[in-house]
Amino acid sequence: MILYKLLERIVSDHHTHAKWLNTLSYMENAGARKISACEHPSEVNLIQLKHAAEEHRHAYYLKKQINKITSSTCENYQQQYLLASASTRHYLHCLDIKTCKYLQQKFSLSKEQLKYAAYLFVTYAIEVRADELYPVYQEVLTKYGSKVMVKSIILEEEGHLEEMIHQLDEFCKEWKIHAEHILKIENDLHQQWINSISQEILKAEHVE
Repeated sequence: MILYKLLERIVSDHHTHAKWLNTLSYMENAGARKISACEHPSEVNLIQLKHAAEEHRHAYYLKKQINKITSSTCENYQQQYLLASASTRHYLHCLDIKTCKYLQQKFSLSKEQLKYAAYLFVTYAIEVRADELYPVYQEVLTKYGSKVMVKSIILEEEGHLEEMIHQLDEFCKEWKIHAEHILKIENDLHQQWINSISQEILKAEHVE
C-alpha cells in the first residue's frame, strides 16, 4: 500500500515526522477556517460550530504531538516547516474552488446557499479521506511504538462523517450522485499531494 509505505518512511525519521504532524495540523486548521468562512451571518447551526471547534482542536493537538518526538518544534506553518508546502496549501483551496464550480452548474443557489452547499460537500470529501488516512497512520505509529497517537481524532472524524451524511440527506436526496463527482476531484488532488510528499522525501534521502 503506497500510503502505508510512505507513512513508514515518515514515522521512521523524527525530523520528517515532525513536519508531517505540522502539515496535518495545517490541513486541520485550514479546514476549520474554511468551515467558519462558509457560515451564514446568522443561520449557523450547532453542527457547523462543533465541526469548526473540533477541527481547530485537532490542529492544536497535532501540533502538540511534535513535542513527543523532537525538541526542534515547527514554529508555524511557513514553507520550511511543512511537507510539500505548495501542494499542501493548494489541496483544500483547489477542492473548494472546483466544488463551487460544480455546484454552480448543478444547482440554482444564492451566494450564501452556495457557501453552505460547498461546506457540506467539501467537508464530506475531507471526512471520507480522514476516515482512510488516520487509521493507516495510527497503524504505523503503533507498529513503530511511537509516543504519538491519533486515536481520538479517528473517533471524532468518524462522528463528523456521520453528521455530514445526515446534513447532505437534508440538503438533497440525490446528494450521493454529486458527492461521487466531488470525491473524484478530491482523489486527484490527494494523489498529487501524496506524490509531492513522496518526491520531496525521496529527494531529501538522496541528499543525505
